[in-house]
Amino acid sequence: MASSIAPGCAPPSPDPLVHQRARHRRGLRFALVALASIALASALALSTRFSAEAQVQALSEWDGADCAVAIPGSWASSSLLPDPFTKLDGTRITTRDQWECRRSEIKELAERTIYGDKPQPDSVTGTVTSSRITVNVSDNGRSTSFSASVQLPSGSGPFPAVIVYGGFGADTQTILASGAAVINYDPGAVGAEGTPRNNKQGAFYTLYGATSSTGVLMAQAWGVSRIIDVIEQSGGSILNSSTGVTGCSRYGKGAFVAGAFDQRIDLTMPIESGSGGVGAMRSIAQESGSQPLSSAYGEQPWLGDAFSAYTGNPAGLPVDTHEIVGMIAPRGLFIMDNPHVEWLGARSGAVAALGGAEVYKALGAGSNLSYHSNVADGTHCATRSEWRTPLQQSINAFLKGSGTPPGVITMHPSKSANLSQWRNWTTPTLGSGNPGSTTTPAETTSPAETTSPPPTGSGCTARVEVASSWNGGWQGNVHVTAGSAAISGWRLTWTWAGGQRITSSWNATVTSSGATVTADDVGWNGSIASGQTQNAWGFIASGTSTVPTVTCTVT
Repeated sequence: MASSIAPGCAPPSPDPLVHQRARHRRGLRFALVALASIALASALALSTRFSAEAQVQALSEWDGADCAVAIPGSWASSSLLPDPFTKLDGTRITTRDQWECRRSEIKELAERTIYGDKPQPDSVTGTVTSSRITVNVSDNGRSTSFSASVQLPSGSGPFPAVIVYGGFGADTQTILASGAAVINYDPGAVGAEGTPRNNKQGAFYTLYGATSSTGVLMAQAWGVSRIIDVIEQSGGSILNSSTGVTGCSRYGKGAFVAGAFDQRIDLTMPIESGSGGVGAMRSIAQESGSQPLSSAYGEQPWLGDAFSAYTGNPAGLPVDTHEIVGMIAPRGLFIMDNPHVEWLGARSGAVAALGGAEVYKALGAGSNLSYHSNVADGTHCATRSEWRTPLQQSINAFLKGSGTPPGVITMHPSKSANLSQWRNWTTPTLGSGNPGSTTTPAETTSPAETTSPPPTGSGCTARVEVASSWNGGWQGNVHVTAGSAAISGWRLTWTWAGGQRITSSWNATVTSSGATVTADDVGWNGSIASGQTQNAWGFIASGTSTVPTVTCTVT
């Protein structure tokens, strides 16, 4: 099992009242509103370590259930990552209070286009013992049940717990040694693999039909939420309500979805999740060697049936996985990737992590997200020494309320990413309180990172920078500088000297004819002020990292 880590949310309280959380459910609530208010007040008083967490403390499986979300009939297509801060009505959020309903918009779009719906059942009951959790669920006159085994650490409880998909995720011995219980969850009992899309099997589909359009990943995430329901009802004598989730490979995909769609999960740890997991779908489509989206969709019914419309057109998606990362904010998240297996698309994982990190920063919780792919061992789902200490730090900080989270982003040189190549939006500093009482905050982190060299005459110049290289390939970033006058468009040309070839590119229209390369701006990145330099676009190339001489022409 792979050793890994992810921070979670607010630290637990010894007061059992603090562990009670109100839940938005039709016909079913596990706590009175008054009790939820007490819980929130206690959590705010006890959890001052991370200000954003204190202000956006999750009270339920989905706090934004009361937000009115109207999904449009169509949306614009874009090869860039969508702006997580722009609402469906075209306005941008300016306060943290507004994030809750913006997050609900992202949730609805993701369910509609990627994963399928996650319904709320009428009734959930069950038991928690020192060795097993039983779950009984009823909805619309149908019933189903499943169970999970429990392994407790030494010492006296109640204990926080980490739900481990298929027993295959973060190193269970490290979890137990850190004082957290391990819940071994069989996701196939709830959403089975190896079934056709028109005859899905498992506890979820027993309730909602074998032809449900909801994919297996969301069905399995639904099962995680039902386990948490039962833990909440159990009284907290064995397990408290501080919960993490982890999984590797296909189970990493599942853990990622579970953490994003249940705000009671304090610690999300997806490992080597690949295509259909953390990796940005727009980037997966361009990352050489990564599992194609069509392959991930066809391999298993992981993704919802509606995703079939986007397997060859991820630019048509109204969301991408950086926003699913953002849905977890400000709760803890540590994403682990393997850069040595091309099929896993680690660079696309880094793209999603960097994009989602902007949401964490905007909420004032930047240290609550970590990303780590700089590992030596290329074995898929191996136990990695590089992740052991961060795992311990995260369990202590987010499940036990002591210490600080890792708060690091470490990318392997061969699978690094540059967010500026994937966005044309900026990151706001979100204010606190009611948007009516605030002013629009200053924007930070411009996607077009610029410097101010002295003017170089009329026209434009350009150069290629080697961002990273590896055996047989490299990444180039292309910088364009305007001369003494502003420009509104550019065309670049060069000739390779050593047989190199561009295998993928972003933020430019690129054509190749033999050794000659021509690249044109894509509109938004064509305008450059006088004397300014813009990191305009980038590419992945095969061959040696010998930079060419570039000719720039104003268009």
